[in-house]
Amino acid sequence: MTRRVIGLWSVGTALLLALALAGIAYGSTPLPIAQVAHALAGAVGLGPEASGPVARIVLDLRLPRVLLAICVGAGLAVVGALLQTTTRNDLADPFLFGLSSGAAAGAVSVITLFGDRLGVWTLPVAAFAGALLSAAAVLALLAREGGKAPERLVIAGLAVSFLFGALTTWLVFAGDQRAAYSVLFWTAGGLGLASWSNLPLGFFGAALALGTGLACRNRLDALLAGEETAHSLGIDVARLRLTIFALSALSTAALVALSGVIGFVGLMVPHLARALVGLRHTCLITTSALIGAILLLASDLASRVVLAPQELPVGIVTSALGAAFVLVLVLRR
Repeated sequence: MTRRVIGLWSVGTALLLALALAGIAYGSTPLPIAQVAHALAGAVGLGPEASGPVARIVLDLRLPRVLLAICVGAGLAVVGALLQTTTRNDLADPFLFGLSSGAAAGAVSVITLFGDRLGVWTLPVAAFAGALLSAAAVLALLAREGGKAPERLVIAGLAVSFLFGALTTWLVFAGDQRAAYSVLFWTAGGLGLASWSNLPLGFFGAALALGTGLACRNRLDALLAGEETAHSLGIDVARLRLTIFALSALSTAALVALSGVIGFVGLMVPHLARALVGLRHTCLITTSALIGAILLLASDLASRVVLAPQELPVGIVTSALGAAFVLVLVLRR
């Protein structure tokens, strides 16, 4: 590991912490930094325990939201890096499985038809189930090819996306029309569901993606040289591909269940990480996680302050950045 990489990580970590503090302090109701620091110090035992409305806002609302943004940004970025390597497709991202459409269908079914039957877990569970169902459909189509045709994953993902998209539209029209705003906000992505009760699901999704990338880093490095080279080194490429697809789908499903559809993070961040640290996956995976967390923290902060006190869906911010990024990427190549 070079000094340059260590320096980049140091700067990135400092920026991450600064954005996390800003994400807690600023929003629809700005809070004084001194009071935020006092509440956080009391929560970790470095000072007297804080109480009152400021402490509740910091500890019960904004701190879980910041932690969820870190998990979702890091997890989606790592999944994007894994998929771009295994599919050898620079435009691959976590929603290649049609996960966004599946999660949206599950969530919309709760919002418009079934209601809040499982309490605060109803929406995450329904979105998680829909995302897993769409991923299973795509993986079943891919398994018929023995994992040997990754380019067909794009076609399968598009087919499943259109199918669940049609189901989502039907649910909106067949269900409670008064829920249309909630449906729109959720499908555009947001971190408003963050709470201490469902945060473990976000940690699980991010940890699964990061663990998968680090566990498979050497085999992914070999795959960069081509499938024939990887085979000559004793790597079962088809099995590796199916394993990464399945674990990436599970990770993305857990994250999307809490955040809604936040696009382009998994597409943009791996390209930025490669430009900074190169192609080797040990540095690529960890750097992608760091940049992804920074990007989503910054996007969420922007979504809360641009039209304060009104909140924008964070997916609007990431989609705007992603559209500009893809245009630059296409024009350069």
